[in-house]
Amino acid sequence: MTAASLMDLALKTAEKAGKAGEVPVGCVIARGNEVIATAGNRTLTDRDPTAHAEILAIRQAAGIIGSERLTDCDLYVTLEPCTMCTAAISFARIRRLYYGAADPKGGAVDSGVRFFASPTCHHVPEIYSAVGESAAATLLREFFKARR
Repeated sequence: MTAASLMDLALKTAEKAGKAGEVPVGCVIARGNEVIATAGNRTLTDRDPTAHAEILAIRQAAGIIGSERLTDCDLYVTLEPCTMCTAAISFARIRRLYYGAADPKGGAVDSGVRFFASPTCHHVPEIYSAVGESAAATLLREFFKARR
């Protein structure tokens, strides 16, 4: 599978989360051409502030692989990860991070605290930003427009 097709799957997962009333963020973790985990935001559904798409997908992938280290896995997410998710990506030793829309308010990769640039960060994945950015940004914009 290509990066574009994996991001398309993340976008479909984000759409499902949005239809459930969650902020439409979707995440896919792949190892080679195999999809290991998919998740959308579930903070409202689970009543859990840590139930971000990335955290849920990392938990699922770690359970399937049988290790807390996802060293040969790539993570695709529709929105720039927050500080919590960026730290989890680092701790899981994700190989590559692909994200769609930038998040100037809450992002922590290229925005905000820039977690991976911190001297206390233990692992920095290869980072590819703006993958499927237009579709991801449109999905989020439409979701919040409908809420206002």
